[in-house]
Amino acid sequence: MATQRILADEDFGRIVIRTRRTARNISMRVRPEGLYVVVPPFSRADKILEAIAPFRPRLLESFRKVAVRLIDFNFSIQADCFRLSLVPSRLRCFTVKEEGEEMRIYCPADTDFGRDEVQKLVRNAIVRALKRRAESFLPPLLAAWSARCGLPYRKVRITGARTRWGSCTATRTISLSCYLMLVPTHLMDYVMLHELAHTREMNHGPRFWELLDSLTDGQSHRLRAELRNFHTGF
Repeated sequence: MATQRILADEDFGRIVIRTRRTARNISMRVRPEGLYVVVPPFSRADKILEAIAPFRPRLLESFRKVAVRLIDFNFSIQADCFRLSLVPSRLRCFTVKEEGEEMRIYCPADTDFGRDEVQKLVRNAIVRALKRRAESFLPPLLAAWSARCGLPYRKVRITGARTRWGSCTATRTISLSCYLMLVPTHLMDYVMLHELAHTREMNHGPRFWELLDSLTDGQSHRLRAELRNFHTGF
């Protein structure tokens, strides 16, 4: 069972340390919200920081490329399956509307985007827009893949998880992150197939990867690596 610790850090804002029972080495990955580190059980925080130190300059360079940027009226999302823009409005509150193929967030025209509380409000509005579109888009896609592959599930949930694209329980309930709306379609399909494979193999053992390879034309590990390096951009 994985456990998690969070350390404040002057470079990355925070370092999220996850202990994984099956880990044999320390692995590191930057995300917009900080540095994520997976470690073996019983790893001490000071030893983890020592292990990070030689890689810190390179990790910091990568972090600067993906760090969260300011959202204002110039911000937009143009993903394969999700379009979003911010629009000035006479309204005095932030309002999410779906207009055709695009989600729009109407913001007061005099919004001060430099304020932290405003950034939080706007980001929350974006998540609401993602969830709204995901709830109508992702379940039918999962159902189509399920029927095509002959891998039934019990139900599907849409979540706001940022660090986990999907999951599947022993009762075959599949959870999908609304942030999947931001990934390219081939990676979205990969996540669907990954979770459907778990309805038959509830682990990441050899039989799981054999099944997933059969569903992805032998591309499961390549797609997994590509997904691990994908950043949502906000």
